[in-house]
Amino acid sequence: MARVFIDGRAAETAVLVREAIAADGHEGELVESARAFTGRLDGAEAVALVLTGAPDDRVSSALRGAFEVEIPRPPVIAFTADGTPEGRRRLVTDFGLDEALTLPVDTEEVRVVLDKLLERFQIQKETGIVGRTEPVHEILERIHMLAPVNSTVLLTGESGTGKELVARAIHRLSPRRGKSFIAVNCAALPESLLESELFGHEKGAFTGATSLRRGMFELADGGTLLLDEIAEMPLQTQTRLLRIVESRKFMRVGGDREIEVNVRVVAATNRDLRSAAELGQFRRDLYYRLNVLHIELPPLRERRDDIPVLVRRFTTEFSRAHDREFLGLTPEAMEILLRYDWPGNVRELRNLVESMVVLAPGSVIRPDDIPVEIRAGRATNLLPSTELHAAPPDHAGATTAPQLEFIFRTLVALKVDVEDLKLEFENYKRRSRQLPPPTDEEWAGTAIEVPNPADVGGLSAFEGVDTPERPSRYMASAPDGEREAGDSDQAGGPISFRAGMTMAELEREAIVATLREVGGNRRKAAERLQIGERTLYRKIKQYDIDL
Repeated sequence: MARVFIDGRAAETAVLVREAIAADGHEGELVESARAFTGRLDGAEAVALVLTGAPDDRVSSALRGAFEVEIPRPPVIAFTADGTPEGRRRLVTDFGLDEALTLPVDTEEVRVVLDKLLERFQIQKETGIVGRTEPVHEILERIHMLAPVNSTVLLTGESGTGKELVARAIHRLSPRRGKSFIAVNCAALPESLLESELFGHEKGAFTGATSLRRGMFELADGGTLLLDEIAEMPLQTQTRLLRIVESRKFMRVGGDREIEVNVRVVAATNRDLRSAAELGQFRRDLYYRLNVLHIELPPLRERRDDIPVLVRRFTTEFSRAHDREFLGLTPEAMEILLRYDWPGNVRELRNLVESMVVLAPGSVIRPDDIPVEIRAGRATNLLPSTELHAAPPDHAGATTAPQLEFIFRTLVALKVDVEDLKLEFENYKRRSRQLPPPTDEEWAGTAIEVPNPADVGGLSAFEGVDTPERPSRYMASAPDGEREAGDSDQAGGPISFRAGMTMAELEREAIVATLREVGGNRRKAAERLQIGERTLYRKIKQYDIDL
């Protein structure tokens, strides 16, 4: 049960809201000023605020301000007479709301939205994941969906985006929460010790093995094991890992007895594992085995609206840790942080805030307290330079085998045929008044040699990729630039695609077609679209789809 504070100035709306939430067992309390919250939010399990007045008036601003000091902030809902998706979205953005509902009050909508927001708020409190942007909301929903099951999870994203925090959140919300959570950094352990750390070893298995040692898989039995930086694991160890991920059985180094464990594996990496697998740098079969459930974490530059919230969270944390009274940042200093691209993501922001709290001369961080490279918007380049080595003298101009393989696989992945490229360039030169038509000698001097598919493993890894032998399912364009996407024999019929159509419009068409096919059943539509039912509900409201 949650305590929901309802702005009582619009009496009719407030009464309807209180009746709606009471049906779900929540406690509704009418308030008319921010003083009603004094001492009642700190440490509260589940609370929410429903505004019935204009979000921009003085009382509403005071009510929202009382909630803003809480991190994560409890849900805030408002009502508006503007029923368009754009109007609701603008209201949410301008006033930092969690949801904007339309008048007159739809009691069923109030119940669904409130339950969704309270559930999200509870996940944020339990996991420590902070943010109000849509990418963060989608990650929280994804965690809520994946946590109860035992399937392997692959976490991807740039360094510093919080992959370990998400892994801990999955464990904390799962039935395994009472067991161990163990994180292993595969890049931090030398190859000679990695297998022993993961699988353990018997006494006398190698020089220095003076006693039996249990590995991380045994220690995490019944719980969750995070394999961080999985892309840095040696290929030989990947072979052993593949078997245990499939069967949950292994033998210690130097052992002769098979051990079975009940472990949920969560793998994390900041590299593109698919590309690494295609280039032979990562076992392809292990990649497919790890990529059962997938969460992609966005970089901080793609959710800049979360920066002020994160700064306040870190400022409060480090002020208490270092026993310093700190009030935060000036608007000018915050603007500098909002403009910066944050190549180190949340980790870089956290470290910067700690340094500013410790080193800033006053109780407020000003622009001069921010490092010069941040103020200038320059990120220090920490990536090592990569040089292409020249070919041996006896093969001048030749391309090395790995480069040829990379070129070939890239061409196939991009569905580009070299002969088509040559033909297009030939047509271009013929159309040009300044360039003469190409001759055979010209093509001979610029020919591109592609390795034989048999020499690089064939095309078995590219099943479903369009090739001259396997034409694309998109056939010749229909009149007026329209064409049909998808298989024609699929239930529900094709979806019309028009030139210039945005991805949002195409997504709306797909949702409408699926809802029409299942007779408006949202649960069945969500299953067919392979998204959560709450996500579908939000999309329906976002695109103003009339059911």
